[in-house]
Amino acid sequence: MQYKMLVLDMDDTLLTDDHKISDLNKKVILEAQAKGVHVVLASGRPTSAMTAYAKELKLDLYDSYIISFNGAIISTVKDDLRLFEQSLTPEQIHDLYDYSIKMKTHIITYIDGEIVSETDSEYIEIEKEITGLPHRKVLSFKEAVTKPAVKCILLAEPSYLKGLEKDLKLKMPHLSIAMSKPFFLEAAQNGIDKAASLKLLATKLNIHQSEIIAVGNAGNDLTMIEYAGLGVWVDNVTPELRDRADVIVASNNNDGVAEVVQRYILN
Repeated sequence: MQYKMLVLDMDDTLLTDDHKISDLNKKVILEAQAKGVHVVLASGRPTSAMTAYAKELKLDLYDSYIISFNGAIISTVKDDLRLFEQSLTPEQIHDLYDYSIKMKTHIITYIDGEIVSETDSEYIEIEKEITGLPHRKVLSFKEAVTKPAVKCILLAEPSYLKGLEKDLKLKMPHLSIAMSKPFFLEAAQNGIDKAASLKLLATKLNIHQSEIIAVGNAGNDLTMIEYAGLGVWVDNVTPELRDRADVIVASNNNDGVAEVVQRYILN
């Protein structure tokens, strides 16, 4: 099979634990693009927290794309043109807030390039570090959120939050719910996930799903792993998902992405 698109999750997949792209990963990704393969970054991150990495990989020079906010936005790397965007309504966000208060979790959303919450948390600190976005702590979450936003994240201790995932899916079946990290439970508009946006982009580029490789590590990657012609987990995948991909490669800290590219694209 000649693969034409490589889709990469970022945190805990492409990036090492210190949020860097290894030299080997960078080298083989550049070689794949030189062969004509479209490389796309697909992350739960905000668009602005992906662009520098995309340009480090020269995705702008190859007219490529990023899928951000778990699929809520598709945009070009070169000039940040948005091909697709779908948001939660303020009413949906307020409902998620009410649920978070009842279940005693933290909740954040993104307004005007800022992380918005009523609370501080070690998990919000992690999101600040990952995204580089400023944190605006407000007195009233509902009063601060008066316009659509692309997603919300509920944050709590991992074992507790994992138990809420199924409950939130039952309570709000009209939303897309997925875990991106053990302490991040993400909510987006109905039908929004990485696979749905990947399908839109692949159709635009006239690439069949059988010609796509997708690489990830967590629950919010599962739809694209199952959609792609070759679905790949890195070895640090969430344990209960290990049997849901075609292939498992080395971990994010051991050049797992490079292993995929060398085995299935360059060779």
